[in-house]
Amino acid sequence: MKPALGIDFGGTAVKLAVVDERGTIVAEDGFATAGLEGVPGWIAAVADAASRMGVNPAAMARSLAGIGVGVPGFVDFDRGFIHNLTNVPGWKAVGLAGLLRKRFGVPAVVDNDCNAMVLGECRYGVGKGYRHAVFLTLGTGVGGGILIDGRVFRGAHSMAGEIGHVPIDLHGVRTPTGRGGLEQYVGNRQIVRKARAALRGRRSSMPAMVGGDLRRLTPRHIAEAAAKGDAVAREVFDYVADCLATALAGVTYLLQPEAFIIGGGVAAAGPVLFGPLRKRLDDRLSPYFAERIKILPAKLGNRAGVVGAASLILRA
Repeated sequence: MKPALGIDFGGTAVKLAVVDERGTIVAEDGFATAGLEGVPGWIAAVADAASRMGVNPAAMARSLAGIGVGVPGFVDFDRGFIHNLTNVPGWKAVGLAGLLRKRFGVPAVVDNDCNAMVLGECRYGVGKGYRHAVFLTLGTGVGGGILIDGRVFRGAHSMAGEIGHVPIDLHGVRTPTGRGGLEQYVGNRQIVRKARAALRGRRSSMPAMVGGDLRRLTPRHIAEAAAKGDAVAREVFDYVADCLATALAGVTYLLQPEAFIIGGGVAAAGPVLFGPLRKRLDDRLSPYFAERIKILPAKLGNRAGVVGAASLILRA
């Protein structure tokens, strides 16, 4: 079988990879999400990235089985239609699959990025062997995907699994997607905002990590400081873990998955996130539920998005 082009469309960056049927990345590239001239500019950037990977955009059918795209928002899977990308301005009511087929002459499939990650992890990663699992990506926003009886569950209108919009605060932040949603507390920007507030008047190694300019602070800096024992940074990740546990406890009682599998940039924090998350989730569940559920880092790491997106084609 020919390889597929997997595209992980994030709120900050777009990652692309040519992936073969064994899940091996043959070539990879990417570009920044910001600064493009709308949808046409995005498609042009995809063509440029394909060229850099050695794929001729004008003759893509000769070398690729198709294009799979995972996007951070609401998607009509059957039509390849994006309803809205909340973290990417200008992406509303876009028939992306059709546009890609027309431009490149190959099959194209578009799905929510976490649904793509479900497929990638189930076929090539830590999800092998699980029939009931919940997947999360932690980054600019919080995405989710659900595996029930070995199949991706998309719901009545292809939009199930949006864990990032599950309310965790009765009187919380109001947004177009609801009120008090999880990602309003543990998205990249929110984590940094929490850290900046926690730093006021307190000693920490974080300011020195960014040359005293807290505008440059990122979740990665916070995670590195926490791993070295910085009390303020650890406090921030304990807060993140508590927010996540609040949402995941409800999901556990509703679905009783075998595992939560977590990927994305924030998940790269490793033990400083997963340790507190395990404790906080256990505190919110009865022992009967807590002892039966695993919390696992996605095996595919920061490549889960592109491998999962390619799997939309490779599994077709």
